[in-house]
Amino acid sequence: MDNNDRLIRLRYALDIKNSDMIEIFKLGGIDVTKEEVRKMLIKSRNSYNEEMDVRDDIEEKEENIKCNNMTLESFLNGLIIFKRGKQDPKPGQPERAAQSIKASGSVNNVMLKKLKIALSLTSEDVLDILEEAGVVVTKGELSALFRKEGHKHYKECGDKYARNFLKGLAIKYRR
Repeated sequence: MDNNDRLIRLRYALDIKNSDMIEIFKLGGIDVTKEEVRKMLIKSRNSYNEEMDVRDDIEEKEENIKCNNMTLESFLNGLIIFKRGKQDPKPGQPERAAQSIKASGSVNNVMLKKLKIALSLTSEDVLDILEEAGVVVTKGELSALFRKEGHKHYKECGDKYARNFLKGLAIKYRR
């Protein structure tokens, strides 16, 4: 699952309009146009190949804009501000948080953490959302996904968990 696919699934799950997408990106510190958002929301050939063996009938769109880790994280930061409001930094704290996504393996973990914050979810809510999608996870396994990278109990969140979490969000928010 690439970042464009994550963005597409997140947009669908939370039923976010293009105009809101532009606003969320702006809150996250990136200015994008409606056309750029549209181009980011085009599925790439690679994301189709991961989901369904190999399909030759899907043509790669040249106009597709790849969503890198910084762009995705800026969107997630903007989503937190969009949903919860801007938080004033405490004295001695930097104005802008450092990027959390350091390696491509931690993208799903950071996405889960930031969605939990943006949507004001408790761990119980996250477990319920995963259960909606048919995945049963223990509290211990879930807390390992939310740990800081480098912690001895940290566990990398695989695409399966991330995909099912977004599927569960769609079930919960689009009823």
